[in-house]
Amino acid sequence: MKPCSNNRKLIGLLAVDALSANEQRELCAHIQTCDGCRAYLQEISNVAQKLATVQTRSQIQTSEAFHQKVLRSLKPQETASTWTLFNQLRRALSNWRIALPLAAALIITALVLFTRPSTVATPPIVQVNPSNVKTDLDPTISNYHMMANRSLEKFDELLNLQASRNPSPTPIYTAAITAGLDSVE
Repeated sequence: MKPCSNNRKLIGLLAVDALSANEQRELCAHIQTCDGCRAYLQEISNVAQKLATVQTRSQIQTSEAFHQKVLRSLKPQETASTWTLFNQLRRALSNWRIALPLAAALIITALVLFTRPSTVATPPIVQVNPSNVKTDLDPTISNYHMMANRSLEKFDELLNLQASRNPSPTPIYTAAITAGLDSVE
């Protein structure tokens, strides 16, 4: 049977007697009811007892050559750690599932960037002097707007010029006239 997953670490601490009295009491109450946790505690306790019986020898002496060899092996590891990003990228690119979409994305990006026209031909800007502007314009809103933006004096001249023309032969309807026509019917 498997032990409860949330109790594994606590059972390991209980085996080496590293729990507080309250935690130990709660865990022991659970272990009495759970066969999996009880079996796990027995296994961990056996391992802890065997490790406790092993004697360590503290009189081991190492030579200067051993220390030099350890230091030499650490230096290449330090320089290798600076290249870890490069190595991870190299390993990732060696996987075709990553390299193929990346290559396709790079090709598409290159095509988009390099097939566009590099410069767009813009027409030359011709500046029109207000004195050269034809003042005999058709009476349209866009012409009135254009003249008002250029010069209010020229706009006034245009309106006066068009007002002095002969009236058009077609009738001009105003709101007052059309309101009277509705009441006549």
